[in-house]
Amino acid sequence: MKSIFLGIFTILIIIGFESFHYKPVVIKPTTEKLKKSFLNPPDSVRPGVYWYFMDGNLSHDAITADLESMKKAGIGNLVFLEVNVGIPRGKVDFLSKEWLELFKHAEKEAERLGINITLGLGPGWTGSGGPWVKPEQSMQHLVSSAKEITGPAKLTIKLPKPNLKKPYFGEGGLTKELKLQRDAFYEDVAVLAFPTPTIASAIEDIDEKALYYRAPYTSKSGVKPYLPAPANFKPTPDHSAIDKSGIIDLTRLLRSDGTLEWEVPAGNWTIMRFGRTNNGAVTRPAPIPGVGFECDKFDTAAFNEHFKDFIGKLMPASCNGSQVKKGGLTTLHMDSWEMGAQNWTSTFRKEFEQRRGYDPLLYFPVYAGRVVGSYEMSERFLWDIRVTAQELVIENHAQHVKNIAKRYGLNLSIEPYDMNPTADLDLGSVADVPMCEFWNKGLGYNSSFSCIEATSIAHVLGKPVVSSEAFTSDWGKEGYISYPGSIKNQSDWAFCAGINRFVFHTFAHKPYGDQYRPGMTMGGYGVHWDRGQTWWPMVEAYHKYVSRCSYLLQQGRTVADVLYLTPEGAPHVFRPPASALVGNDTIPDRRGYNFDGCSPNMLIANASVKDHQIVFKSGATYKLLVLPAFETMTPKLLEKIKSLVMDGAFVIGTPPLKSPSLVNYPECDNIIHSMALQLWGSLKTPATIEARTFGKGKVYWGGSISQHDVTELYPNYDATAALLKQMDVAEDFESIASLRYTHRRTDNLDIYFVSNKTDQTVNADCAFNIKGGAPSIWNPINGENRQLSNYSIQKGRMIIPLKFDAYQSYFIVFDKSDNSISSNKVRVENTPDMVAVHTIDGAWNVSFDPKWGGPKKVTFEKLEDWTKRPEKGINFYSGIATYSTTFDLSKLPHSKYYLNLGEVNCMARVRINGKEVGVVWTAPWQIEITDAVKQGKNQLEIEVANLWVNRLIGDEQFPDDGIKDGKWPDWLLEGKPRTSGRYTFCTFKFYKADAPLKKSGLIGPVKILKIS
Repeated sequence: MKSIFLGIFTILIIIGFESFHYKPVVIKPTTEKLKKSFLNPPDSVRPGVYWYFMDGNLSHDAITADLESMKKAGIGNLVFLEVNVGIPRGKVDFLSKEWLELFKHAEKEAERLGINITLGLGPGWTGSGGPWVKPEQSMQHLVSSAKEITGPAKLTIKLPKPNLKKPYFGEGGLTKELKLQRDAFYEDVAVLAFPTPTIASAIEDIDEKALYYRAPYTSKSGVKPYLPAPANFKPTPDHSAIDKSGIIDLTRLLRSDGTLEWEVPAGNWTIMRFGRTNNGAVTRPAPIPGVGFECDKFDTAAFNEHFKDFIGKLMPASCNGSQVKKGGLTTLHMDSWEMGAQNWTSTFRKEFEQRRGYDPLLYFPVYAGRVVGSYEMSERFLWDIRVTAQELVIENHAQHVKNIAKRYGLNLSIEPYDMNPTADLDLGSVADVPMCEFWNKGLGYNSSFSCIEATSIAHVLGKPVVSSEAFTSDWGKEGYISYPGSIKNQSDWAFCAGINRFVFHTFAHKPYGDQYRPGMTMGGYGVHWDRGQTWWPMVEAYHKYVSRCSYLLQQGRTVADVLYLTPEGAPHVFRPPASALVGNDTIPDRRGYNFDGCSPNMLIANASVKDHQIVFKSGATYKLLVLPAFETMTPKLLEKIKSLVMDGAFVIGTPPLKSPSLVNYPECDNIIHSMALQLWGSLKTPATIEARTFGKGKVYWGGSISQHDVTELYPNYDATAALLKQMDVAEDFESIASLRYTHRRTDNLDIYFVSNKTDQTVNADCAFNIKGGAPSIWNPINGENRQLSNYSIQKGRMIIPLKFDAYQSYFIVFDKSDNSISSNKVRVENTPDMVAVHTIDGAWNVSFDPKWGGPKKVTFEKLEDWTKRPEKGINFYSGIATYSTTFDLSKLPHSKYYLNLGEVNCMARVRINGKEVGVVWTAPWQIEITDAVKQGKNQLEIEVANLWVNRLIGDEQFPDDGIKDGKWPDWLLEGKPRTSGRYTFCTFKFYKADAPLKKSGLIGPVKILKIS
């Protein structure tokens, strides 16, 4: 067969161009400028939110209130989506004139406030479609029917119309009109006849292999991360396969009504009728007026029509491509792929032939699970179908969307998973901002794999920002129990995973007024990161922490030693070996040698070798390339690996035996065999590790590095680590303590972020793989930084003793432009201890807000949990209470002084002598008060916010006056006083009346500390 690599070449051009065109133009700040921006981070590094609107529930004034509250809280960007998750419908129909005016208002307000809007590609939270998408422009399947006949005979027969495939999510999402349209849409593609095999045979898992279905990898167990492509298949029994040479094309004989006239030769024959149909994917969960078919992801014209009917209507005049916007609409967004797979479009046969070099027509029966030629030939054809589908999705959808976005001066962000028919890494490579998702620990699914994928894309291709849908929570599991302190550990995990922008899921639009709190929710989903929260007035302190971390972690590039190459083919989810990770599988930490994943297309288009390191156009470098344990590889990829080794690369892997494709078959297998022998010298895996020198580089294989678990594609981490040690490559960071880390490098700085994973104080000797540069410690809680003097250099690494409080984290920054490392320095503790100079005992005056059921003023003789108090109004209180007292300091020696609050549930704002000193939101629950405290009598005021839990439970003691039968209560719509006795209003019921209350308030002990 003629070898045509048009599709592969196009993807390589796209990925290669992206890495060049979007190689970040990095403004390299001086260390002093870096310090100033760390203290007061720029707006560009602020975290974001998913701003969800609930099916028609929109308010002009509430839009402004939402956005202004975001700005005040330190939110810098948002993802705009409207959904239907069972909340009663509002009065503003999606895309109506009023709706469009409100969106225009939101865009202008965001531009005024400097908040960037990212717009989803369609209604709902996933996909690109709507009621304007016609069936012929929708996602499609090639379906078939079969009829067995006997000849010789003169046949006139009406062939059965092929049945539609049942949508993956069922037909519940289809409106009556959509179902009628779906049932009515059918176009014939081909009719084939062939002698019926005498022995029945079928290809296993054909719906998966032929891309009729791709189940959600995150939420459904047992979904394959990739489809195998072995070199050898089970034997094909005689007379069980369709003889390709005996297939007759009868398409021209088929009438428009499905009738076929044919002179049937002698023998038993099977006639198959093939046609294109809609695949059943609809916008989900879209507002009712936005429910419609998903547009064809293989066809640029289909998206163009969708763009005109949706995105084009929302595009403001300021999006003209002539300026860089700071605020307003700046980005288009492809959220997690939940549309499933398609395997056909009207031009698929032509596209396939151009890309693969052969006509797929005679292999069409394979779509139905029938064997043509042999199992191996059929499986190779299916591999080619999937690769062609991947190329069309990437080129004609993702890249096309990006090209349109660029014309309007917009960027594109992509979450390249979950029912994705492509390789995740390749789809995500198109994005300006690759995105991932992590779920609130214990409150949802495990999508940590997506974080590894997105960060790998960014690192390899040099994209400075890795954004994440953050702290997603599953239906009904997050009953207002999260707050900044509770998610601090997972926040630090995300930073160490390589994420450097949070987009909290979710901020629900609040259309019905501030008096109704906590107010609108996204049904039972999300972490409720919005202005309805009790602690929202204090959340800016945490957001500044996130911004400081994001700022430093967007500098330079990530340091990693190992590059895992994924197999060719689609779909594919990249998973490193489990042994390369430690800890909880929801928030797994990397071990001492950091790594990234890389797709074959990324490698072919971007990789070269310098000084025995694999170097990408982005500047990313890796010491070791690890091949997947696959028996097949295309000649294009093997040629690239061979050239890298020839130029000096070090590679772990075993030789491929064949190609997985029918392209240029069977010559492709001969090429693979020849190149594999050149590179490895043999095809038999040695019993012990061997290093085969080829050119300037080496291939390592055999022994422990060729052994892997059957569920793994790569060697055990320990075997890879042992090889790196033999190569004199030290681990980038080591400590016997339970710490996690990540490492970024600029021209003059090495930036390590180190975090305590435990709720205990940790003293640790930390080994950094740094040979020079003056070390300093940067505290993202308060923005302070100072030089370190207590360290030593051992075996070429810098050893720094550090103390971490519970879940505490620091940046350790090495300035290579300052080599003033000297043993003559006066060495002081890097993280000095503190001693208590005063304990604040006695009574406290505490004021509650009567609007939420608490007493206006009460005296606490001692600090205690609100749920232990005798007053029901305090037991069930949620909101902010103010503690006040006085304390005397008879002496005030020169030192730095801190107020330690002991135990707080859950956040506090501190004022001393009328001066606000800041918000305390995490361990060690203390804040510097040096500039506010004075000798003698001091006035102390502490505002404490707890959670909504207790008030929600308290309100369950009263009659339910909320949503009933899917309708808003009259008192809400008419603005009438409530008579039920309830204080809160929430659109989801999280608690029953007998649910346990949450510990609340300031527990203490409250102490004044100074540095020892």
